[in-house]
Amino acid sequence: MGSAGLPAPSMPAGMGGRIAGQAAGLHPVGTAAGRGTVRVICVTAGKGGVGKSNVSLNLAIGLAELGRRVVLLDADLGLANLDVLLGLRPRFNLSHVIEGRAELSEIILRGPAGIGVIPSASGIARMASLSAQEHAGLIHAFGALAHELDTLIIDTAAGISESVVAFTRASQELLVVVCDEPASLTDAYALIKVMHRDHGHDRFRVICNMCRTPEQGRQLYLKLLRVCDRYLDVALDYLGCVPEDEHVRKAVQLQRAVIEAFPWSRASAAFKKCARQADRWPEPPAASGRLEFFVEQLVQPG
Repeated sequence: MGSAGLPAPSMPAGMGGRIAGQAAGLHPVGTAAGRGTVRVICVTAGKGGVGKSNVSLNLAIGLAELGRRVVLLDADLGLANLDVLLGLRPRFNLSHVIEGRAELSEIILRGPAGIGVIPSASGIARMASLSAQEHAGLIHAFGALAHELDTLIIDTAAGISESVVAFTRASQELLVVVCDEPASLTDAYALIKVMHRDHGHDRFRVICNMCRTPEQGRQLYLKLLRVCDRYLDVALDYLGCVPEDEHVRKAVQLQRAVIEAFPWSRASAAFKKCARQADRWPEPPAASGRLEFFVEQLVQPG
């Protein structure tokens, strides 16, 4: 077992580290059953240190608690830490699937509330240069998984690197995490500008993290909204704010998600509220809601 009390995925393939039956550890089918589409939410930030991975993890658990079948993909190629946050010990990652050394079902780890976790996706940096066979194999792997989930959350690196842009332009929903630092807002604006100017995204969701008060979170959002309204033709939607909360730090030390370890904390209440709001976002169109469509967009050159 990992320190979080979850199955340690360090056993050989076919044993305890493998989630049988295409991610059988995912949350039981809830209200989303049979909708036939997968919502892809990309959680990103202009700069590091804003708590992006914590937002990704706790939002995933919050949606799973609402009955969604969620898989969380760790796409931070440089500082991947979702497995650390959960005390998991992955043996495989997505690069092994690309290379044909593992099945997608073999690399998915089980997380709190039944979420699936795809560990650090090292190897994605070369996705734009996949061979035709690798390309087809990856699309098939995700296509086979599609009926097991209805929500894919991607935790990207911070900034506007090539890998970040690849994930953001392939996703339906872009959730930008900001905090009360000047660099956080300016870098978030730069990210939004690039995604709008170069890749045609015109709607962004915003969550303000580590806020002292709800009003501070609202003001941070309004600052970003004003500059975007002035220079860009984009829409910004406010998902909410997460307060500064000592329980978040304690949960990190315990290698657990705060929403699981301290469900009564202020941060957990905020994450649950954000999850309820995200759960009400419009369903993706049928075409772009295919998981294969997301992978096709991901592996295409920018």
